[in-house]
Amino acid sequence: MKALPKILFFIAAAMLLTLFVFPMWQITLIAPQYPTGVTMYIWINKITGSEEGTLQNINILNHYVGMKYIEPEAIPELKYFPIVVLSMALLGMALAFTGRWKWWMAWLALGIIGCGLGLYDFYLWEYDYGHNLSPTAPIKIPGMAYQPPLIGNKVLLNFLAKSWPYIGGWFIGGTFILGTVAIWLQKRNTSIA
Repeated sequence: MKALPKILFFIAAAMLLTLFVFPMWQITLIAPQYPTGVTMYIWINKITGSEEGTLQNINILNHYVGMKYIEPEAIPELKYFPIVVLSMALLGMALAFTGRWKWWMAWLALGIIGCGLGLYDFYLWEYDYGHNLSPTAPIKIPGMAYQPPLIGNKVLLNFLAKSWPYIGGWFIGGTFILGTVAIWLQKRNTSIA
């Protein structure tokens, strides 16, 4: 079926739009006083929690060790990432109709670079929050930093911090997998013709 690669590539590009519906990342803090955990969700345009007041609770916990407050309205990426993601999705859906697998590869490469830059930016934010601590913090442990892991689990004092992609993040992974399959099928169709 000659149209299948175009359909798959269109779906791959459209999957980016799920970032407006689902969070892309989650960070959970588990401790004896929070046995079920306190979970913060990072969306493409906002930061929320598993329940009302979660972000406030995390900010209170952060205050004790001198971390800055997490203020979503002060994070510029939450304002321009939606524009970048929407532009990439629309460009990818438009490119799907061309059937030109080299353009698809360029779009996919641009997406991979964008994701890499986004993860690096996220790391820098985590580093800043975890290392630039207030000298007037109620709890001070010399040499201790409170940077959560970029991906994975890490023990911070009596907390287990878990940082993993969430539903939107897995859809981004699906974008790259489906896009790669579409390119492979289109390239094969082109060489057969």
